[in-house]
Amino acid sequence: IDVKELLMQTSGEFVERFEARGLQLVENFPQNPQYVDADGRRLWRIIENLFRNVEKYAMPHTRVYLDLINDGKRVAFSLKNISENPLNISPEELTERFTRGDESRSTEGSGLGLSIAKGIVLAHRGKIRAESSGASLSVIVSLPV
Repeated sequence: IDVKELLMQTSGEFVERFEARGLQLVENFPQNPQYVDADGRRLWRIIENLFRNVEKYAMPHTRVYLDLINDGKRVAFSLKNISENPLNISPEELTERFTRGDESRSTEGSGLGLSIAKGIVLAHRGKIRAESSGASLSVIVSLPV
């Protein structure tokens, strides 16, 4: 499946939602398609989950960066945003079951999203990690070419 195409489709679906919160999506994609051997429905579920998290938890009126790179062995994409509320846990804990970055959040959600994404990524021989620096949060997914 072409990860680039899937990312472009998902970002198109979220344009209005992001605009409603004043979020500006900045995309950085290679020119060519970026193929991985993956189940398209499950890969879309991962991407949609990451976009939903940005929609819910990013600070309004900020930029969101979507990057896609290919090092010849792996295709990796990342979503980076500024969190509206401080993260009170480590980035590693964000991918665990029932973990939420800010316990005071009043939005819906079970805390399962990134855990489910992690399971799907691992089933595809991929890797997922979260990184934070101050209020900045990045989630990076890499899959074998």
